[in-house]
Amino acid sequence: MNLKNFALHRARLSLTIFTLIAVSGYLLSYGLYYNLTREKQKLTTQIEAETRKRTSTQKKLSRSALELEKLKQEDQYLINRKLEQDIGAIETTYGLAVDVYEKLLDLKEVSKKTEEFDGAYARILTMLSERNYASAEAELKDFSARVVVEKNKVLASFVIPANAPQSNTPPSSGYSRQVVTTDLGEFLVSIVTADLNSARVIVDTASDGDCSDNCPVLPLAAYVSRNGAFAGINGSYFCPASYPSCAGKANSFDTLLMNKNKIYFNSSNNVYSNVPAVIFQGNSARFVGASSEWGRDTGVDAVLANRPLLVAGGQSVFGGSDQAKEGAKGGRSFVGASGSTVYIGVVHNATVGESAKVLSTMGIQYALNLDDGGSTALWTAGGYKSGPGRALPNVLLFVPK
Repeated sequence: MNLKNFALHRARLSLTIFTLIAVSGYLLSYGLYYNLTREKQKLTTQIEAETRKRTSTQKKLSRSALELEKLKQEDQYLINRKLEQDIGAIETTYGLAVDVYEKLLDLKEVSKKTEEFDGAYARILTMLSERNYASAEAELKDFSARVVVEKNKVLASFVIPANAPQSNTPPSSGYSRQVVTTDLGEFLVSIVTADLNSARVIVDTASDGDCSDNCPVLPLAAYVSRNGAFAGINGSYFCPASYPSCAGKANSFDTLLMNKNKIYFNSSNNVYSNVPAVIFQGNSARFVGASSEWGRDTGVDAVLANRPLLVAGGQSVFGGSDQAKEGAKGGRSFVGASGSTVYIGVVHNATVGESAKVLSTMGIQYALNLDDGGSTALWTAGGYKSGPGRALPNVLLFVPK
């Protein structure tokens, strides 16, 4: 090979190598570019997918919020909310209506002129039937205040009979209606005195045993008649059937009692075990500050628990309480004793605290408050001296020995 041909061969070989290197570099660069482009496209696709997913989630949340708001505006939701409000209004006005009605019943016990109040109450009931709860509530509050004012007005008009004798001493026997003078003023007292050496005290009940609802009741005169008693008085507090609040416990009483048949009532009711009681046996009477102090002895003549204890050791032991009814004027029934002498009676137009003061002023050594208001009834000498009041589930009687 001559020099010229050799040079030409070298030149062609170099060109070939350069071309191969160039092509290889191009191919390598293209491969990298291709891979990078694919990765970019893949990443872009993922980002777009995540973006679409996030957008979809946001749309779902927004749609859920709209659906929730729409649900709140639907009839059933609004009905339920309104129903809750109505139930609350009904509970409030019902409670007021019951309280006011019972106050109206109390007013009727001392006054026959209640037509105006009857009409006003009927109008309030009409408001309630029309679901006008706000107006009914306002009217009930005003009505309640007016009933209290009217009752106080009637009680303030009470006048002690001019022919009633004045005496601070109980009668030695029998019945007396007398004026007792205390440092709180003058009070009319109807009182019956008996000697336990010749008389016996018993408690009679309309029911033969414990009763929690729809309990039987009788007028005081019926108890007197069936026992041959010469005097009698209403017994312990009970829940009158005429009171709406007594639904489910009509004419029931909760305190301890032993009747003439030696049957104990409410013996297991410990809720009222702190209520005072009186126990009669033979020619003596025992007063205890809490009925829990007494067992269940059937060897005694009678046991009756009620509150409060008015007089102990000749001293007034009750000055008042936070119970509105005890601080209101009314007929206050009581049973008391001094040694072997026993008393039943009514302090007229007095608070419970004033009744305690009157009885201690009369020299009575022990006395226990009995039911009052519309239950007040005193019977002796062939007829009612106070009352007759409502029919009663239990009474206290004087019978000959």
